[in-house]
Amino acid sequence: MSYSYFAKYYDVLTENVDYHERALYLYELCRFHEHECGVTLDLACGTGSLTIELKKLGIDIFGVDMSSDMLSEAQMKAYENDMNILFLCQRMQELELYGQIDTCFCTLDSINHITSKKELIKCFKAVSKYLSDDGLFVFDVNTIFKHKEILGDNCYIYDTEEVFCAWQNNYQARNNKVIITLDFFEPDENGSYIRTSEQFSERAYSHDEMNEMLSLAGLETKCIYKDLSFDPPTDNTQREIFVIRKKKNGK
Repeated sequence: MSYSYFAKYYDVLTENVDYHERALYLYELCRFHEHECGVTLDLACGTGSLTIELKKLGIDIFGVDMSSDMLSEAQMKAYENDMNILFLCQRMQELELYGQIDTCFCTLDSINHITSKKELIKCFKAVSKYLSDDGLFVFDVNTIFKHKEILGDNCYIYDTEEVFCAWQNNYQARNNKVIITLDFFEPDENGSYIRTSEQFSERAYSHDEMNEMLSLAGLETKCIYKDLSFDPPTDNTQREIFVIRKKKNGK
């Protein structure tokens, strides 16, 4: 999945996300845990909106994403903000860095996009490999509740000046997966529309499943919060924040 058309309209379709607010939250979360961000990786950085907001806070940050189209958008944004940010095109499961990182952020349900437990364990092991012993790995995930009760089999329509998008969900209860189909209708110079489609999936995991996979990667959960909060999640929480550290002495 290259997210080529999705990359083109990603910012339009996610304009409700306040990246400045999310960057401040992540910064304060690290301070709350008495952690200096140090060298920071924005994993699955997409079009770089959060990366740039974190950079504005003085964080030494770089981004990784599997989509070259997303990274092209990110690089353009960095240029427009007069920022020199390194962006690497890599899959989360096949991370290859030049040295250790002190902090890794992975946001906006990017972890959910890895729908195979085997592949997600590979991702966690890759992060663990490069994370310093006192580092923090912070990621968010959509919950099973959100997949079942909010996303479900619902459809959404986005009608903007740039594109008309039909967003359709297909929920699979057996593995808490949502198959998402996007149909883009782009106006051309003749007043007609060109249709393109992309499809991807997201999978939600229980706390037990997540903790088991993290443990196999030598990581452990320090705490879990509601999104943009320091409160514990409830049964109807839609997005959770996991704060992860390495196991001490490999145990």
